[in-house]
Amino acid sequence: MTELPIFDDDDVNRLLCIVAHPDDMEYGASAAVAKWTDQGKSVSYLLLTRGEAGIREMSPEKVVPLREGEQRQACTIVGVEDLEILDFPDGLLEPSLELRHAIAKKIRQFKPDAVMVTNWELKMPWGLNHVDHRAAGIATIDAIRDADNPWVFTDLKDDGLEAWKADKLLVNGADPTHAVVLDDEHVDRAVRSLEAHAVYLEALPDHPLPSDMIPGIASEAGTRAGVKYALPVQVFDM
Repeated sequence: MTELPIFDDDDVNRLLCIVAHPDDMEYGASAAVAKWTDQGKSVSYLLLTRGEAGIREMSPEKVVPLREGEQRQACTIVGVEDLEILDFPDGLLEPSLELRHAIAKKIRQFKPDAVMVTNWELKMPWGLNHVDHRAAGIATIDAIRDADNPWVFTDLKDDGLEAWKADKLLVNGADPTHAVVLDDEHVDRAVRSLEAHAVYLEALPDHPLPSDMIPGIASEAGTRAGVKYALPVQVFDM
């Protein structure tokens, strides 16, 4: 088993987490968020859809406020106060210019040192990845570059938003290159943040218990990093 080096996050003080749906950050990544907010780092969540198509037996009109409420509770548990939810269509997300523009706008507004996304590859260890996850990842990669180019999306300058470079891209759920060291409390809060999506999880009868899943992810990565718990991440210099 390959040893994972520890990710040095000392110079990362502002992190923007970009995902497709409510609950996407809670599959392990929120443990690292709990650590970072405890350290006084600023963490913002940008959700690209409202997750309205995520519960088969419930209409989108009922799902939207429910999932937003569950996400806000999950954010509170790990110390995130800045949550923005966009209104791109759940299940129909595309890496369009409109989506890139929205993400680049948030990057220029928040000015992160690092951006975190979920894996955009088609094949995942558990099966085939969701189309929205794939679109969100690709659009985010492009938008990071867009946000740093003063000649792209020049209309944002009218809002006082100048070009901004995010130096790092962290990918959750991908073949890891590094590990973010966690302690027991971070893992516990990550479990509780996933449990906050109670109605959503109830609609998935075969879903593993968060109290089994999250410590399992963190423990396996911890073993590879020589610590008790860690979040495995793929790190790119942008």
